[in-house]
Amino acid sequence: MTSTATTPAATPAPAPAAGRARPSLASRLVSGLGGTLVRLFLVVVGLFWLVPTIGLLLSSLRSPQDMAESGWWTVLTEPSRLTFESYANLLGNGDITGSLLNTLLITVPATLLVVLIGALAGYAFAWMEFPGRDWWFLGVVGLIVVPVQVALLPIAELFGDLGLFGSIAGVVLFHTGFGLPFAVFLLRNFFAEIPRELLEAARLDGAGELRLFTRVVLPLGGPAVASLGIFQFLWVWNDMLVALVFADSGSQPITVALQTQVRQFGNNIDVLAPGAFLSMAIPLAVFFAFQRQFVSGVMAGAVK
Repeated sequence: MTSTATTPAATPAPAPAAGRARPSLASRLVSGLGGTLVRLFLVVVGLFWLVPTIGLLLSSLRSPQDMAESGWWTVLTEPSRLTFESYANLLGNGDITGSLLNTLLITVPATLLVVLIGALAGYAFAWMEFPGRDWWFLGVVGLIVVPVQVALLPIAELFGDLGLFGSIAGVVLFHTGFGLPFAVFLLRNFFAEIPRELLEAARLDGAGELRLFTRVVLPLGGPAVASLGIFQFLWVWNDMLVALVFADSGSQPITVALQTQVRQFGNNIDVLAPGAFLSMAIPLAVFFAFQRQFVSGVMAGAVK
């Protein structure tokens, strides 16, 4: 008996996979030039954005005669004409220096109060149980859309009855009241993202609400608190409408003082440019000092 050996059927060889088409020279040039052009465009936009700031800085370092005769760009070819005479005149102007001090006395308390009260309220809305908590929070959120102009006259009348109209305290209280709704909304949402297990573990270790807030919640919410502080500082520092209504000549901030000086532009041009540059440089310094925390707070929650 003979056995027949069966040979396996020959399987066709797999067809060679079609390789990805190599980009042509033209497409590579377009891709490279595209990235270069985008970067060049962004650099040009950044330079155009900085032109007013550079112009203001150079104008503040020129004499009144030079500013009356030519534009600030002429100093680029004659840097020897730069002088600090305008800043010396600024320091000798009591209205400007007093308004700078008033601005600090308004901005710093208004920022600290909003951050402190907003953090406490945000923690309460996020992690404390009390009747009507969600309805109260919705009411606070609804106050965000209330325009400032609606409350100017009623609060001006109230401050007049309380003896606060025309004082620094009145301006601080107004900014604090209108800054709190956004502060509570921002910090409540940030604090609510903290893991519940972490808070429960701290409670098991004997931490009370105040210690839990100061030792656990605030350190974790540092980026959000820093972002809120920067927003509030910039808003109060650059405000002029509220100060025009509620501040008098002895409590006016730098924005109102500069606006008053503009009316006498021909007589005090030597203090307007350095005063305007200082009013812009201080909030910029605050922003860059807390830039890392600001970016962390803005990006918080973007990646789960």
